[in-house]
Amino acid sequence: MSKSIVPDEHGNLLVKGINQPMKRATFLKVAGATFATSALVLAGCKDDDEEPAPVELTNDDFGILNYAYALEQLEAAFYVQVIATPYANMSASEKTLLTEIRDHEVIHKQFFKAALGAKAIRDLEVDFSTVKFNERASVLGTAKLLEDTGVAAYNGAGILFKDGGFLLVAGKIVSVEARHASAIRDLLNPLSADFSGDDVVLAPNGFDGAALPSVILPAVVATGFLKTKIVSNLP
Repeated sequence: MSKSIVPDEHGNLLVKGINQPMKRATFLKVAGATFATSALVLAGCKDDDEEPAPVELTNDDFGILNYAYALEQLEAAFYVQVIATPYANMSASEKTLLTEIRDHEVIHKQFFKAALGAKAIRDLEVDFSTVKFNERASVLGTAKLLEDTGVAAYNGAGILFKDGGFLLVAGKIVSVEARHASAIRDLLNPLSADFSGDDVVLAPNGFDGAALPSVILPAVVATGFLKTKIVSNLP
C-alpha cells in the first residue's frame, strides 16, 4: 500500500498505509549567506580512506520532505545530547522544557522517516564538538540558532510544495518550531521582547522570516554541525 500524509478529524497527522498516528514537528536558522546554485554540495569531513556517497535532495516534494527530515535529524541529535549531558546548574524547569523539545524533535524525525518510507535519506552524521554542552550559554545559543533556522526553513519551503497536503504538514510543524524558538529566547532573556525579536519577526508587517533551501543549507554547513555531504537540487 502506498503511503501518504493525511490529517485525522482531530488535526493529528497520520501516515496512511501505516495506520499509526504521528504528532507535529520542527527545523533551523539563517546564518547569512545566499548561494544561488542549482546543485549545492554541502561539505562534510572525511573519516577514513573512503568517503560515503553524498545524500541527494531531488527537486520535488520528496526532496523537500527529505530536506525537512535532514534538519529534524540535526535538531533531534542536538537535544538528545543536551538532555544526556545537562549543562551545569540546569534548573528543573529548564530540564523539563528542554526534554519536551527533545521529545518533539524525535517525534518529528520519526514522522518524516515513516512518511517517506523507502524514499527517506539515510541517517546523517553530525558533529557538535564546537558546542560546550556543559555551559548554559553555549547550549541555549545553539538551540536558538537551530530553532530560528527551523522556522525560516519551513516558511521558505512551503511555497515549493506541489501537494497541498504536504503544505498542511509544514504549517503544523512550523507552528511548533516557533513555540520552541520563543521558549528558548525567553530562557536567554526572560520577560523581554526577545521572544519574537526584530531579528526574526520582520517589521513592519509582523511576519516571520522565510528562506529557501539554497540559503538554509549553506548556513547549516557553515555551522560545522553536519558531517554528511548533501547534494541539493532544490531552489
